[in-house]
Amino acid sequence: MNAPRSRTSFSPGEALLKNLCILGSTGSIGVSTLDVVAAHPDRYRVVALTGGGNLSRLEEQIRRFRPLVAAVVSAEDARRLREALGPDRPEILSGIEGLIACATCVEAEMVVSAIVGAAGLVPTMAAIEAGKDVALANKEVLVTAGPLVMEAVRRRGVHLYPVDSEHSAVFQSLEGHRRNDVRRLILTASGGPFCHRSLSELKSVTPADALAHPNWSMGRKISIDSATMMNKGLEVIEARWLFDIPGERISVHIHPQSIVHSMVEYVDGSVIAQLGIPDMKTPIAYALSYPERLTLNLPPLDLCALGSLTFEQPDFARFPCLSLAYEALREGGSAPAVLNAANEVAVAAFLSGEIPFIHIPAVIRATLETHRNGPLQHIDEVLRADRWGRAAARRIIDSTP
Repeated sequence: MNAPRSRTSFSPGEALLKNLCILGSTGSIGVSTLDVVAAHPDRYRVVALTGGGNLSRLEEQIRRFRPLVAAVVSAEDARRLREALGPDRPEILSGIEGLIACATCVEAEMVVSAIVGAAGLVPTMAAIEAGKDVALANKEVLVTAGPLVMEAVRRRGVHLYPVDSEHSAVFQSLEGHRRNDVRRLILTASGGPFCHRSLSELKSVTPADALAHPNWSMGRKISIDSATMMNKGLEVIEARWLFDIPGERISVHIHPQSIVHSMVEYVDGSVIAQLGIPDMKTPIAYALSYPERLTLNLPPLDLCALGSLTFEQPDFARFPCLSLAYEALREGGSAPAVLNAANEVAVAAFLSGEIPFIHIPAVIRATLETHRNGPLQHIDEVLRADRWGRAAARRIIDSTP
């Protein structure tokens, strides 16, 4: 790797630069993060980037932001990227070793964890153990290994800032208030594209239907999770660990307008909410700049033009994935890791046309029913549970007519 530089670089009269590593820079969160960085070049410098299969996008990002190091999935992708960038390039690494090298880069002060799925767990934990603050957009990190991650955060004395709009809203609504006064957290959900479809209508849902989210622009996997409401179930588990609130004190409200991003109810009946237009740049910027707020070139929220905001209880019969997430949280141990693994496999099978939409929760439930739950005391046990859940879900899919 290139010779280490000082952690912050500044000249007299200039603002301090915060050095960032972005894990998953080519996904929707990574792209939005770089938009925020580009709008505030006096505040942030990118020192490390990692990307998935979109090599052309990663190449463009490297040329524009000139990180010290970058990483991709495979050695072949790394070779292709080196050739495309030519001699004036950063160090290009690959595989899990490359992700860890970027996450622990000496120059990085904050790591934006935006890799989709359980693949983000190991590099995010490596960043925490290396003493980096983390802006967390990868909910699966806390879903699969919440107790271990939060113990590492406390032991290393680092900060974990939420990037998900719902958790950022809770974080903001807790500011200035005593945790002992919290009655419950209320996470809002748009309901996705099938909020009011009947169970019979869900039988004919296609991947194109499920990917058409009414309010948010998201990646393919997260869009399907929103359609099944597993996304909200995973957020409930994440919130349990992020805010140290038991699952029975975390509620979900369907809010189709996606303006109230979440709420905190206090023991005196007061409810504090965070509102804003549905744009991920707002929670990303708050995580990067906390406790300051950055000026963003976004349209203002016009409540008068909206006219009304509505809320309703989720239909657990229509969205059984939400129930499965609560059940896994109650079980604890390795159950949430298996839940997440089975969901990732089932979503991929739906997107490839192997199973219908309504079979996604059926695969997850069948996987959990065959799982022998156990405690998690080390990351290796989380990874073992993840592998078991994937293999079990795959067997269930293959054996289903």
